[in-house]
Amino acid sequence: MYAFGENIRVAIIALQMNKLRAALTMLGITIGVASVILLVSAGQGVSAFVTNQFSGIGSNLVIALAQPDKNGKLQPMTMKEVQTLADPLNTQDVAYVMPQMNVSMTAANEGQQMTAQIQGVTPDYPQILNQQIVNGRFFNQMEMAGQERVAVVGQDVVDRLFNGASPVGRNMRIGSVRFQIIGVLSSSSGGFGGGNSTVLVPITTAQARLGGKRNLTGDYQVSFVMLQARDSDSVDAALKQITRSLRTAREVKAGQPDTFLVVSQSSVIGVLTSVIGLFTVFLGVVAGISLLVGGIGVMNIMLVTVTERTREIGLRKAVGAQNRDIVLQFLMEAMALSLIGGALGVLIATGLVGLIGAIATDLPISVQVSSVVLATVISASVGIFFGIYPAQRAAKLNPIEALRYE
Repeated sequence: MYAFGENIRVAIIALQMNKLRAALTMLGITIGVASVILLVSAGQGVSAFVTNQFSGIGSNLVIALAQPDKNGKLQPMTMKEVQTLADPLNTQDVAYVMPQMNVSMTAANEGQQMTAQIQGVTPDYPQILNQQIVNGRFFNQMEMAGQERVAVVGQDVVDRLFNGASPVGRNMRIGSVRFQIIGVLSSSSGGFGGGNSTVLVPITTAQARLGGKRNLTGDYQVSFVMLQARDSDSVDAALKQITRSLRTAREVKAGQPDTFLVVSQSSVIGVLTSVIGLFTVFLGVVAGISLLVGGIGVMNIMLVTVTERTREIGLRKAVGAQNRDIVLQFLMEAMALSLIGGALGVLIATGLVGLIGAIATDLPISVQVSSVVLATVISASVGIFFGIYPAQRAAKLNPIEALRYE
């Protein structure tokens, strides 16, 4: 009876005798394993990135925005509704209320221009979104009340319009309106903030000078309303109070669906991570198809190997090898092909993940131990699954006929 170690030795020798064929057979397994690990690692990195983007804001942020009614008609949020939400008698557990008006416009300075995300906000913006001013200051209530043409810009605006020099005190144009820059935001952590291409102006200025829209009653419309609950424990109570206040303000009758949507930051994170997780699984399954192709390649080569080594099989049986010894020998060869191919796939994926991490420094991507373990298990499973049939076929050969095989 052949020992387990002997079968391993014979398997390695058999692979060394046909190096090119073995390498080509392993290629499918290598590509499949590398693809699975790379896509899973990328999915986990994107999920972590999204979570980090939002978690920097705080866990007590709530967003209220319009959504179509049952007839498909959209009733935008208005400043009157903002006043309702800002009334502490209506929303006792809300600490800050900030309407926001978004518009994409061209920002320019001395021949340089870019498309920027213009956001009309209130002085509560830094507090609600946990944003820091690294140069200058943020505009105040007096400037908002006076519809002053002042702006706070993101770092990308500084780099592209002012060549990285301090823009505080200098002017820029938004559309055809001249604004004075009074502050620079820190590099954005993302989330509900506008990012580094943001230009923040008082919402009253945006409404009056940058194309603010009014409804039929003359009330200014807003893109959405950001609210901050007093603390993370007050979020659920704040959601109920906001919903009740908006239903009353919009005269939504009992039993009728809301014409608005109120969501917390945590629920948004949950939805995004779920979507990213499902997409990652889908990509992993697609990448796994190459593993299936690689496994079929392993089976094909092992069948060829059985045919080529028919006389050897007959000789082994003649000197006392049992069927299980023959099965184990060929399974070992199939597993060796798969495991070596899987190990190469892990090395390639690790290198690619490291390269992506070096290029996209903000993306927390890395190869997880669980991914390596999964790749090892998959590789071994592919070798066993696709090696069983060739191994059984070899074991069933009649030793006399095998010895006579030419």
